[in-house]
Amino acid sequence: MRQLPQGLAAWLAHLEALHPHGSAGIELGLERVAAVKARLGQHETCPVILVGGTNGKGSTCAMLERILLAAGYRVGLYTSPHLLRYNERVRINAVAADDDSLCAAFSRVEQARGEVALTYFEFGTLAAWVVFAAAGLDAIILEVGLGGRLDATNIYQPACTVVTGIDLDHMDFLGADREAIGREKAGIFRAGVSAICGDPQPPQSLIDHARAMGAGLQFVGRDFGYLRQEQQWLFWNGAQRRGGLAFPALRGNQQLVNAACAMAALDALHPHLPVAMKDIRRGLSEVELAGRFQVLPGRPAVVLDVAHNPQAARVLAANLGDMSFHRNTWAVFGMLADKDVDGVIDALRERVTHWLPCTLDGRRAASADFLAGRLRAKGLRLAGEFDSPAAALASAQENAGEDDRILAFGSFLTVAAALQALGRPT
Repeated sequence: MRQLPQGLAAWLAHLEALHPHGSAGIELGLERVAAVKARLGQHETCPVILVGGTNGKGSTCAMLERILLAAGYRVGLYTSPHLLRYNERVRINAVAADDDSLCAAFSRVEQARGEVALTYFEFGTLAAWVVFAAAGLDAIILEVGLGGRLDATNIYQPACTVVTGIDLDHMDFLGADREAIGREKAGIFRAGVSAICGDPQPPQSLIDHARAMGAGLQFVGRDFGYLRQEQQWLFWNGAQRRGGLAFPALRGNQQLVNAACAMAALDALHPHLPVAMKDIRRGLSEVELAGRFQVLPGRPAVVLDVAHNPQAARVLAANLGDMSFHRNTWAVFGMLADKDVDGVIDALRERVTHWLPCTLDGRRAASADFLAGRLRAKGLRLAGEFDSPAAALASAQENAGEDDRILAFGSFLTVAAALQALGRPT
């Protein structure tokens, strides 16, 4: 019998060692993870909401979780990646799973898998379900890790699916254009199951796939949507109107699209998980999510955003433009090398006055020198090159004036390092 790791850190190291590329290892396909699911005897005993998309997944999941909790349901939420602690990925009633629960779940998966090889994400997905199965939940929300069709979360049968939007990201795995990527994300749809899409112009491939398999596709702007009003907003779904809604507690204009997706999904699930308007109002007013246009109080202001592709960077640029006046913006900028660095820089070049490129941890990171070279090629102003986000943040804090703002963005790793340096929990 193989020796089992002791403690969460040892288990996570074990999961990384199972794949040649560690926690970043990606091996798409459902056969292996589905086989282990069957060995574990996992099955769905409550409604499952499966949420995919290029951007907005985390925000939509957080809104769904908070509204369902406000309605009195017991809710499990699985998301990725985490910012500071792995435990953030597995939540029950908005509380991160403790080390003992995760270790026990990892042990169950390890013993069930036998000689079946699993990636870090596949192992973690199965373990999250073990935790959920023991908790007597009323609803489970699963955030797709990558794509949809071949993602490990897709082994579970959803009662509702959501694709928040489609843009270019993970192109090595999902395809070179929106049509190819849209088809992969549409892979979470099921026959006879409501499919909610937050993209007002979804790729034809997504529409065609939904139609071919008989999924009940609804997309924003055609079947449901929102109207921004003075100090509030209105949600519409077909002929139904619900107005007088306060803006979500998450900042940024894009959050209204995410809130509309969440509400459309809850409408579809109403026979199984009814919620009242008071629950929706409370949930949207209480929702929290670190690193999504998170503005920390004080002077200079500090803005944290995990935006790591051009679409998210364009949203971030628009949100920065809607903020009150700041004389300068100092950008702590760290990215992974396999992302569209130039596209992200182009989206934010008009909003940033001083760039502070930094090197992230891990083999996938783009070096500060590489980022600096791309910035110089575009004629942008650098305030140095830094070997870590913490060093870049310290320099920005030293040089920024009270009327300036500091932006840390480009990756979950950048935001995580900034949160740690600032001494702030997620």
